[in-house]
This record gives sequence, structure tokens and C-alpha cells, in this order.
Amino acid sequence: MQSPNNTGEQVHRYVKGARSERELIDKFHKHGYSVMRSAGSGVNSLSPDIIVFKNRKGYAFECKAWDRSLSLEVEKVEVLKQWEANTSMDTYIAWRMNGRGWFFIRLSELGRSEKNYTVTVKSAFAINRRLENLLEEPEQVSRDRDPVSATA
Repeated sequence: MQSPNNTGEQVHRYVKGARSERELIDKFHKHGYSVMRSAGSGVNSLSPDIIVFKNRKGYAFECKAWDRSLSLEVEKVEVLKQWEANTSMDTYIAWRMNGRGWFFIRLSELGRSEKNYTVTVKSAFAINRRLENLLEEPEQVSRDRDPVSATA
């Protein structure tokens, strides 16, 4: 049986995570994306937390709101890798650090140990893929693929 403190901490983490997911959804929606939040977000491991689409381009995000280095279950990351392979959607760990904003880590950029996948604060800053980087990509991808836009 869990102690009351542990249960309270888990509830706080879930609420913080759900609030961060809604924040990210809002940011993409304000930039013209169609957005979906997984019904099992924070509960099941069958799909990413958020999926966004614009101009025939989609991203999938597993969201984390944590101020220290992340440690992710191997099983969850493997499910995300299979999702990425099945859908051909770029899939990221979307990591919100208080006061530092959002960082987006490709699954291939995660470190791997025997027991988990990891990403450190230092490596997130070194990668430095931010929301602005993702927001500008779909328009470019669409222009590159659409022969009408290319000749206009």
C-alpha cells in the first residue's frame, strides 16, 4: 500500500504534467495546428500524449514536466519507437523545465542504460531544439513537397 505522501506526490506530478500538456496543446493550436491529446495520457503506454498536424506534417509528443534529468522506462520508449515506425511521424520527448521552457528530444537522441532511457538537462541544452524550431518546419516541408506552391 502506498503512503499518503507518495500518493499526494503522484497526484501533484499528474496534475503538473496534464497542465503542461494543455499548455503545449495551446501553443501549437495558436500556430494553426490541429491537435489531439491521448485519452490515456499519463495512464497507459500505448500512444504518445499529444499528436499535432499541419500541412500534411505531424508530430507526436511524450510530455514530461520535470526540472531534473529524465529517466524513461525502456518499455515506454520502445512503444514510442514502434509508434514512430508505424506512423512515420517524428516523435519527441517534449520536456518542459520550469523557467526554461520546452525542449524537444528525438527518441534517437536519448541515452540508454540497461534499465532505462535518459536525457540530462545538459544534453537537452546542447541539442537545444525548442518550440520555435518545430513551428517553422511544417511550412517548409509543405512548400518543398507541393509543386503548386513551388511554382507560385
